[in-house]
Amino acid sequence: MSNIVPFPGRGGPSQIGSGQIGFERDELTSILDLYGRMVAAGNWKDYAIDFGREAAVFSCFRRASERPEYRIEKRPALRNRQGMWALVGEGGAVLKRGHALKLVLAPVERKLMKLVGG
Repeated sequence: MSNIVPFPGRGGPSQIGSGQIGFERDELTSILDLYGRMVAAGNWKDYAIDFGREAAVFSCFRRASERPEYRIEKRPALRNRQGMWALVGEGGAVLKRGHALKLVLAPVERKLMKLVGG
């Protein structure tokens, strides 16, 4: 019997190793910049990054022992539909979805302005 082994395709710069999805440098810079400002405001304490075959996820925690307050997901398979970026809330509901990372992060940016300003 013969086994069919798929030929490994050339992944773009956002694919890691064997078909895993990852963040590009400028995407990760934007996310970590927001994370740093939220840490400085005292709202977030920890984060986690998960690279999978379907999505790359950046999770932000108030405390390490809780569920993430927000998840920032990159799903390239949805690029031509709703957009590959999603902001997911603590309960699992999609709060914002879009094609541009900055627009998807806007609700968290507004929350940061309220934390710092008031």
